[in-house]
Amino acid sequence: MNVVLVLIDSLNRRHLTAYNDDSQVDTPNLTRFAKRACRFDNHFVGSLPCMPARREIYTGRKEMLWRPWGPIEPYDDRLPKLLETAGYTTAIVTDHYHYWENEAHGYVQSFQSAELVRGHEHDFWKSPIQAEAPVPDWVDNIERWRPGSGRRYYSNVCDFGDESDYFPARVFSSAARWLNTHAQQSRPFFLQIESFDVHEPFDVPEPYASMYGQGSERQRFTLWPPYQDAVDLDAFLQEASEEELDFIRAQYAGKLTMVDRWFGEVLDALDEQALWDKTMVIVTTDHGHDLAERGKFGKQYPHYDSHANIPLLVWHPGTLNQSPVTALTQTVDYFSTILNAAGLDSSIAPHGRSFLPLLTESSSAHREAILYGTFGQGVCCTDGEWTIFKSPETDGSLNYYSPMIYKAISDTLVDTVVPPARHGHFIPGVDMAQWQVPVEINARSLHAHARTNALYHRTDDPDQQYNLWDREPSQRERMLKILSRLMNDEGAPDEQFDRLGVPH
Repeated sequence: MNVVLVLIDSLNRRHLTAYNDDSQVDTPNLTRFAKRACRFDNHFVGSLPCMPARREIYTGRKEMLWRPWGPIEPYDDRLPKLLETAGYTTAIVTDHYHYWENEAHGYVQSFQSAELVRGHEHDFWKSPIQAEAPVPDWVDNIERWRPGSGRRYYSNVCDFGDESDYFPARVFSSAARWLNTHAQQSRPFFLQIESFDVHEPFDVPEPYASMYGQGSERQRFTLWPPYQDAVDLDAFLQEASEEELDFIRAQYAGKLTMVDRWFGEVLDALDEQALWDKTMVIVTTDHGHDLAERGKFGKQYPHYDSHANIPLLVWHPGTLNQSPVTALTQTVDYFSTILNAAGLDSSIAPHGRSFLPLLTESSSAHREAILYGTFGQGVCCTDGEWTIFKSPETDGSLNYYSPMIYKAISDTLVDTVVPPARHGHFIPGVDMAQWQVPVEINARSLHAHARTNALYHRTDDPDQQYNLWDREPSQRERMLKILSRLMNDEGAPDEQFDRLGVPH
């Protein structure tokens, strides 16, 4: 069984016709795939954001309770290597530049081949634009809220011509060529395709820039609002007009349509090479991206369904279940599912579970409840009907655990390069000794609701507008017990229970 895993970064399910009949965003190729695939309706993130999600995919191990954004651990089983050992040809095509940063070592190195499309966001591809050099107004608009970011990005894209130079075109065209080259080989293959778009900055060429608004408004408005820094975000939102917010949303939508257009190249290759009967295809994302609907951008805690309940569309030639899957699944399950599809032992995942039986055995059982969140912030838990957000009650002890001492890129942390407190065995099931390293949370990373506890009834309140924390004490206590049990089952460090005020 061949496997193709497609990750489209920051993809909101509400923008997809496959999930939302009222969506005004044109995504014909994702709709084309959805008509063939099985749709998962209760699929959720696990550890956020980008690289924590990818560690779950590569290793089947959650990390939000144990460490921040960082490299593959020396004790991790790596999905591409496991598949290679079983006789697979493995490859990745990606423009996700975090892979070639110090803080994310060991991921792409797991593949037999990797095509790295350079230049997105802060990628150190081209020489930086000098501070005194003139730049277009839209670059200055970014610089106002993100000093240094606009010029860094512009140095990479200033020579772009038409849309074929942009990142989705380069990624999906290269992936299609790889499929056309390797489709008829005797060995099965695993191809991972990653488009960093629809990630910000929301810079798109025409005609996409003006499909859902006026692209020329970039001369007035920013393409890249701040969100990692809560203070800067508050300042931006106090100043931004609804017209500017609508412009940003329109550019996100235009970028999604551009991504969709080039994703079609991969579908065409699968058609032309007659691969559907012997290939499993997974299309998903690492997280969504809020667009100021609740006065916040991005994917910061609290993790509302708007960015935490993510799209998952799966084609498997042996699928029996054609109806939408309502079972609870999450990112950490890809590892086990792909091993399962390849005929390998999927039980080696520390936290993942194969959802293949939901497709091939008409099974409906998977998980009773799930945990998700960001290291050092609050923890979220849902049983599908109810969702609870449990925020930290103190700024007490917090540690990361690893055999390595490294600096995390995550700006939720002041510094992780500090003397370790202890050395020993802390992570359940890991024989290699680890450091216990103290960390602190940067208060500027905590958004307005980062200290708020919340309880939502997803069935009656799908947009999570009504916090029932005080009005539903019995459901609150029930969900707190589930949350505590799941933390305990995953072997959470003691200090995480203390910080969150959750009984061990």
